[in-house]
Amino acid sequence: MNLISIPALSDNYIWFLCNDDNRCLIVDPGEAKPVLEALTARQLSPVAILLTHNHQDHVEGIPELLKHFLLPVYGPEETHSKGATWIVSEGDSLTLLNHSFTVIALPGHTPGHIGFYSKPWLFCGDTVFSSGCGRFCRSMSKSMYHSVQKINQFPSETLICPAHEYTISNLDFSSTLLPNDSVIRGYQRAMKALRFKNKPSVPTTLYMERLINPFLRCHDIKLQDKLNHYPSAGEEWRIFLEMRLLKDSFK
Repeated sequence: MNLISIPALSDNYIWFLCNDDNRCLIVDPGEAKPVLEALTARQLSPVAILLTHNHQDHVEGIPELLKHFLLPVYGPEETHSKGATWIVSEGDSLTLLNHSFTVIALPGHTPGHIGFYSKPWLFCGDTVFSSGCGRFCRSMSKSMYHSVQKINQFPSETLICPAHEYTISNLDFSSTLLPNDSVIRGYQRAMKALRFKNKPSVPTTLYMERLINPFLRCHDIKLQDKLNHYPSAGEEWRIFLEMRLLKDSFK
């Protein structure tokens, strides 16, 4: 299987997962034009569309794509009005391109957000980014924290496939939280060199994210020292929320 990232809009990625027969899945098509161009250029035939949540920058391209291809569209209940024809939820299993995909509930960024996992690929939408996480309202703080922790339980070789190119800004923020972390600093330099060449910084591995993503490190005493916040057991989501609020105002 071949994973391809298709840049779209200002900073989105639409993902293709393709087999040796040039058939592919399309994940979160926020725009139709780059999808159609990539399908033609690579001579690919789509077999299904997967949706992680209902935001326009993830679903906008569906109507145009369905004018060209008769495809099933799998997504959570919140995407029904956006074009999903098959509603899926936690624990459902899909067999596509001879691979099994498990649906994972990842509420937080939106109430009904889901992910699709087929080892080693995890299409997580706007839940986890490289060195960061998606936005969420305060009422969803615990849900988002637990969704990120759910992802953190996957195998270390899991390929995290987020829907945005936010890595540099996330690393800039992470390095202010943990300025003496040599792994974060080294990865920051490497990713800036990569992006200078206009190459994508994702997918990333869960192994690497455990090292560079502060939102996966809420138990880290160095991080708690930096924030001067020492939550009791079971309250680590408060660290998570505090970091996200700081990230929201980070320039």
